[in-house]
Amino acid sequence: MTTPFTNAITEDDIANYLANAPDFFERHAELLAAVQLTSPHSNRAVSLQERQATLLRDKIKMLEGRNLDMIRHGGENTVLSVKLVQWARTLFLTPDPMDLPGCMADEIETQFGVPQVAIKVWGVSPAFAQADFALGVNEDTQRFAASLTEPFCGANSGFEVVNWLGEPSQVKSLAILPLRSGLIGSTNPAFGLLVLASPDVQRFNSSMGTDFLARLAELASAALSPLTRD
Repeated sequence: MTTPFTNAITEDDIANYLANAPDFFERHAELLAAVQLTSPHSNRAVSLQERQATLLRDKIKMLEGRNLDMIRHGGENTVLSVKLVQWARTLFLTPDPMDLPGCMADEIETQFGVPQVAIKVWGVSPAFAQADFALGVNEDTQRFAASLTEPFCGANSGFEVVNWLGEPSQVKSLAILPLRSGLIGSTNPAFGLLVLASPDVQRFNSSMGTDFLARLAELASAALSPLTRD
């Protein structure tokens, strides 16, 4: 004998029925006014309409927040683009190639607020062989540069390149940008490294995007390439 509870209606049955009977509340409109739900912002009971209005306001507020974030990020990207153009312009206006590495480092510090910057170039033409930027690079560092297909960002874990900076003990995070002819990711040999360093461990962290740094490396490579020509 079947008990009264064998075929009990479940919540899923009710939900499926309502989903497949969109005209149910048209036939029973009085239920909409009678349904009471808990407010998401308090423990008081509210009508279905009020609950829906609250959820809609919350969604609108969330979308407004996203729009503000997009506007803010757009403004930040515009500022970076302007600074990048100003930096590149300064490089174009530097007449003596011997002055380019120092000028490049100084302008990165000024335009982008990087506390410490160093540049080394190897395989230079004889006219630049004794310049500071061409000295003090060992073979291990050159091999490391050749292995980089994109900028490296992360904590200072004893990289040799930190010793190129004025205050290596202050470096907590750094970005290491390979310099090579062609775009970032190319297989052309690296001829130098651009090092950006900060005392803030989060300034150059391993999870940050590197698109902007890649563009910086490409421009720096193009500007410094005359140093390697005979």
